[in-house]
Amino acid sequence: MLSAHSCPLGRLGTRDTGGMSVYVLELARELGRCGHLVDVYTRVHDPKDRLIYELGPNARLIHLRAGEDGEIHKLAVYPHLPDFARHLEDFRRRHHLRYDLIYSHYWLSAWVGRHLQVWWGVPHMVMFHTLGAVKNALGVGETEPELRLRTEECLTKNCHRIVAATPRERESLISYYGAPAENISVIPCGVNLELFRPMDKEAARRELGLDGGKYILFVGRIEPLKGVDKLLQALSYFSGEPKPRLLVIGDENRRDELKRLRKLCRELGIQDLVSFLGVVKQEELPRFYSAADVSVVPSHYESFGLVTLESLACGTPVVATNVGDNENIIRQGQTGYVVPDNTPHLLAERMALLLSRRDNAAELARLARASVMGFGWSTIAQAVIRECQRLLAGEAACRR
Repeated sequence: MLSAHSCPLGRLGTRDTGGMSVYVLELARELGRCGHLVDVYTRVHDPKDRLIYELGPNARLIHLRAGEDGEIHKLAVYPHLPDFARHLEDFRRRHHLRYDLIYSHYWLSAWVGRHLQVWWGVPHMVMFHTLGAVKNALGVGETEPELRLRTEECLTKNCHRIVAATPRERESLISYYGAPAENISVIPCGVNLELFRPMDKEAARRELGLDGGKYILFVGRIEPLKGVDKLLQALSYFSGEPKPRLLVIGDENRRDELKRLRKLCRELGIQDLVSFLGVVKQEELPRFYSAADVSVVPSHYESFGLVTLESLACGTPVVATNVGDNENIIRQGQTGYVVPDNTPHLLAERMALLLSRRDNAAELARLARASVMGFGWSTIAQAVIRECQRLLAGEAACRR
């Protein structure tokens, strides 16, 4: 497995460490538990990084040098990809390794995987996680460079299989890049059901130092594409007392965006209702989900929607825009609401509905968790394994 620009063991919620890193780490561990031997290659992000980290039975993470040892913008990784590929091949030869299949994540890794598939003569499977063409079509946030778009289009036609997280992503691959429909398989992302599980709400709030009011939670990177500004505007629609509080968990290093959002809070007069908490460790997130009354995903674009899965697994309902696979994950009116877009008054209306519910909280939590039990990593890993087996069988048949 290749995750060149983002280390699966990096701090979640920071600039280039998000849902993809969770996917790679959790899937590698689960494949290892199933008896498959998995090596995940990434670049050195810290001079203190060890060469090899054990991720679990049969799964390990290997750091390779590609450019300077430290955090650099992901696009700056591109010129160093040939070095990454060569160092990977040197490591493979030194340790007498032979791989049956390559699974690349994101377009930068897929560039490396394309070369490895030629060198090794093995199948190459790609998961893009996000698509540059879709981001540019939205016109929100940074414009993706033409280099990315050309590379993604080329890769869709020169790998053996593409894994899309949603039917919507499959259609985007076909419409924007002309990807062969028969080479795209849809396999959703998963959630760690052992980590993300309901906790007693009052106990969770005591541990976090929260009072007995209503709490709304946002978890994600602090960037325009995530729509945090729309959520802040939605919060300003609430009248009466006491007003709900908003907890924002995300990368405190996005200083310009954070400054913009704090300014917006002051302009809206809600600065006392919003707490920007920075990055929270993955193992601490279930406490926040359980303490909240509702989680909100106001994104303009998501490749899947891991936050939705995590929140529901902890028993907390979700209000989310119709992005990723939210429309298939959320049971409308029961475990939350999907809104057409992040128009503030639509978000506010649905949040208010959930905050005003007087249903049995324990029963709601049970229903929310039950709704995502089919997304456990063991289930997702089995789907990936079946895809790999079909791909390998097809390659073997071609050789014959």
